[in-house]
Amino acid sequence: MPVEEKWKANQEKVAYMKKFPGLTLAWTHTQGKTVEAVAPLPAKPGAAVLVFSDGSFAVAPALAPEPWELGEGLAAARRHLEPKHPEAYAQYDQLVRQDKEALRAARLEKILGAIHNNVEQIPELKDRLRRLVDEWK
Repeated sequence: MPVEEKWKANQEKVAYMKKFPGLTLAWTHTQGKTVEAVAPLPAKPGAAVLVFSDGSFAVAPALAPEPWELGEGLAAARRHLEPKHPEAYAQYDQLVRQDKEALRAARLEKILGAIHNNVEQIPELKDRLRRLVDEWK
């Protein structure tokens, strides 16, 4: 088989796969569906095909969300998940507050450290800080 024929055959196969009956390409289209089976992809550990009871399916990547994705996910699904996991959300909210407070404290220490470490090299720093504090009064 010449290279051009192989290329064309592959293109036709890919085009057909992309319009295969039941292929779901948007998570919103899976809403309300029941997962009937989860079939792992042999060539990609962690990835799988989700087969729904109506015959539709979706290919899903490995479930290894980044921390920011988990946080956004918990926020986005809160109204659905919190009634089922109220204690977990209470604990999570406490940890979010603790993290925000630690960030605030770390920023304050960094600013104060920068002032302290530069006050000798920049003599006008004390006067500029006094003026800044006076502006806030």
